[in-house]
Amino acid sequence: MSAPERSTLVIGATGTTGRRVVAALAAAGHRVGAASRRGTPMPGAHPVRFDWDDPLSFAGALEGTDRLYLVPPPGSPDPAAVMLPFLRLARAAGVHRAVLLSSSAIPVGGPAVGRVHQALPGLFPQWAVLRPSWFMQNFTGDHAHARTIRADGTIRTATGEGRVGFVDADDIAAVAVRALTAPRAPDTDLIITGPQSLSYGDIAAALTRISGRPVTHQRLTHEQMRRRLAVDMPATFAAMLADMDRAIAEGAEDRTTDTVLRLTGRPPRDFAAFAERELR
Repeated sequence: MSAPERSTLVIGATGTTGRRVVAALAAAGHRVGAASRRGTPMPGAHPVRFDWDDPLSFAGALEGTDRLYLVPPPGSPDPAAVMLPFLRLARAAGVHRAVLLSSSAIPVGGPAVGRVHQALPGLFPQWAVLRPSWFMQNFTGDHAHARTIRADGTIRTATGEGRVGFVDADDIAAVAVRALTAPRAPDTDLIITGPQSLSYGDIAAALTRISGRPVTHQRLTHEQMRRRLAVDMPATFAAMLADMDRAIAEGAEDRTTDTVLRLTGRPPRDFAAFAERELR
């Protein structure tokens, strides 16, 4: 008799990508642990209480787990300090594959989760780091852009005319599921984009056309953006995000990749199709 399948633990299971990964794994018949601070029940998954701020929750969450989908602790100034002890414990508990959600703006060894990216290949025999571009859901969910669009029809950035390969979270989750379940993990980092590179002005025009409500892009300076963000978050984190806007203005995110098509067999959704689905 073969041993029962061990489960994939999805950390951040109620978040933007996590809930999509849980749903897709469950729909495909995989055993899934849906990890969240409250151990929220989710269809097709067993609830797991997990809190990055509570190391006592780590060991229990890892029971029966051999694969991990890792969403870093939100807003942490130093995620590596929290994540690396957990990842060492996970490897000792028998986890052999880890898929980390990072960002296209954060290189290996870079700030924030970049240090975790750097450590991952030495910790796990099989691994992948997902580095998606900016989420399309930023304009329709609970992100600051979505809130200002609803409040006054404005998107405020310091990106100027810089362009971004905005990507649908559904496509990110599809790549994550492939990286978690394929016979062999990618063992590399994966830049994930949509099919087009668009400016925030392009996004505002598309939202205006599709929603029927005027949306404009208000251009801020780097310093204006930093001060605006620092009202709601630590100054160092606000500065990092403002620096990302400046990098976009300088062309750092003006790219598209074939990652979604190559790993999933289908093309990524474009922004107009996304907005039509979400706003109509």
